[in-house]
Amino acid sequence: MGYKPMLPAHALPRGERLFRLEPRFLWAAKTMADLPPTGAPEVCFAGRSNVGKSSLVNALVGRKGLARASSEPGRTRELIFFGIAGKDEIDKIRIVDLPGYGHAVASKTEIARWNEATRDFLRGRVTLKRAFVLIDSRHGLKPNDLEVMSLLDASALAYQIILTKIDKLKKGELEGVVEQTREGLKKRPAAHPEILPISSHEQIGIDRLREEIANFALDF
Repeated sequence: MGYKPMLPAHALPRGERLFRLEPRFLWAAKTMADLPPTGAPEVCFAGRSNVGKSSLVNALVGRKGLARASSEPGRTRELIFFGIAGKDEIDKIRIVDLPGYGHAVASKTEIARWNEATRDFLRGRVTLKRAFVLIDSRHGLKPNDLEVMSLLDASALAYQIILTKIDKLKKGELEGVVEQTREGLKKRPAAHPEILPISSHEQIGIDRLREEIANFALDF
């Protein structure tokens, strides 16, 4: 095997350069009134409880403990904001981990509050550039996923589907899951046509997602 010189930072792909910057926890909001002031462009991760949102945040930034990942559904109970800051300490992009929808160990009142805050955020946050909707590749699109997608279509907020946990699929299953998901996106005006298959555990597809997110970042 030949020697591969280490590339200088400016020669790296934009996504890799972005996520070499310093990630940090910024803010936790329970309601729209608790949101941080607008600033850097934002992308968010939405999905059912236990679909792997927190694990994906950690894989993106290369930090195991930045976002709290848990086997307990509904562990993320606030809108959690993370910033990727440059040397000037100005955030170049913000990543928002939304409360999971669907099954959660919490009161009906608390779940209703999460859902209301999430809906309001998706409809009215001016700095939000894209929603990434995470779908467990083993289970496919569920009715509550379709409900969120309809909300995003009505809000004209661009969203992109991420198929998570693809390392759990049997050999040859992924192609069929992607095709079924693509069928579910037909006639949805705000849906991005490219579906991103990802495994946070195996680091599959992480670089491609970094490139997508870097498209919205400030200059760095």
